[in-house]
Amino acid sequence: MSSALLQLNRVEADIGGSRILRGVTLEVNAGEVVCLMGRNGVGKTTTLRVIMGLRALRTGELTFNGQPIAGLATAERAHAGIGYVPQGRDIFPHLTVEENLRVGLLLRKRTRTAARDDLERVYALFPVLKAMLARKGGVLSGGQQQQLAIGRALLTQPKLLILDEPTEGIQPSIIEEIGETLKRLRLNGGLAILLVEQYVDFCRGVGDRFYAMDRGAITISGPVSTLTDDVVREHLQV
Repeated sequence: MSSALLQLNRVEADIGGSRILRGVTLEVNAGEVVCLMGRNGVGKTTTLRVIMGLRALRTGELTFNGQPIAGLATAERAHAGIGYVPQGRDIFPHLTVEENLRVGLLLRKRTRTAARDDLERVYALFPVLKAMLARKGGVLSGGQQQQLAIGRALLTQPKLLILDEPTEGIQPSIIEEIGETLKRLRLNGGLAILLVEQYVDFCRGVGDRFYAMDRGAITISGPVSTLTDDVVREHLQV
């Protein structure tokens, strides 16, 4: 039996009667960054939504931390230790930065001191958030909103952090900051990270392993060191 933190084995899923995922098999180990890559519309986001219970699993096996989770509700998966930042971030635009972050504290009971310490750790990762605590989430730039969404997810104390297109619509300097933060989380906290990403250089910079998808199936996988220009041309370019 695999010791992977997250494992998908021959997972299939449908949308509106159409088969979207066709036997997806992948795994994420503790303390590594795994990039799920592919052209638009190949099933990457659907894979993440199946992991989170937002899309029904048709057939296959889905385990987290050694336990099957296909029958769990989304909230139960979050309690089990899966943090999720969807495409579009889903912050609360009319709440302040501080209020958005405190939503992340609600998942787990902790003392006031522990909550303050957890918030300070997020501020250390994303200093811009501490400077903007009173601002509404909706007025932040795309990059600031992404940092807010990641910070909020980290406050749920996940074992696995799932990110859907974290660099989309973000200026290069913020992309670099987010990349450095992900590497710190992996190295210092042992956090496992699964991210859907089309920005190849970002994956090469932060990832340990990659999977490429096409038409709902994994077509190639391996260490990020094997993500050569030839692989990109064959499996990832339109």
